[in-house]
Amino acid sequence: MYLKEKYIKEVLPELMKKNWYKNIMQAPKIEKIVLNMWIWTYIKQGNKDFEPLKNALNLISGQSSIVRNAKKSISNFKLREGMPVGLTVTLRWDKMYNFLEKMINVVLPRVRDFRWLPKKSFDREGNYNFWIKEHTIFPEVPQNDVIKTHGLQITISTKNTTKDSWRDLLELLGIPFAK
Repeated sequence: MYLKEKYIKEVLPELMKKNWYKNIMQAPKIEKIVLNMWIWTYIKQGNKDFEPLKNALNLISGQSSIVRNAKKSISNFKLREGMPVGLTVTLRWDKMYNFLEKMINVVLPRVRDFRWLPKKSFDREGNYNFWIKEHTIFPEVPQNDVIKTHGLQITISTKNTTKDSWRDLLELLGIPFAK
C-alpha cells in the first residue's frame, strides 16, 4: 500500500503545484492496469491445455484471468471463430497499486539487459503500453512448471488532458523512463 500513500501524500501535491490545478479532481490519476497474454502461438503448436499459462497469469496479477476468444475466422492463420487467443486481467484500486509497486521495485530490475521504458508509448487517451518478453521474471511464477516463456503486455490507463501530465504522474510514481 506504499505506492497509494505516496500518490496521495507526495505525488498529488507535486502535480497540483507544477500544473497549477485548483481542484484535486483535475490532477491525473491511474484508472486501471490491464495485463494481456497472447496464447494463440501456444495453442497453434498443438497444446490444447493452456491452464499453466492461465495459472501463471493468475499468480502474477493476484486475481482470475479471462479467456479471450477470436471474434472472426481468419483462414490464413488457421484461426476459427470462438478459438481462445489470449488471456486478460484488469486490475483496479488496491490490487492495481500493489501490482505497480511490485513491478517497479522487483520485476523491472530483474529484466535482463533492461534499458528503461520508452517515453513515447503513450496513446491519445492517456494509456501507457509496454511489453515484457518473459513472464517468468515475476517471482510468483514457479520456474519448474514453465513449459515455454510468454510475453506480457501491460497497459497503464490514466485520466487527464495532456501527455505531459500523464508522463509526470508516472515519473513521480517511480516508473523508470529513458532519459
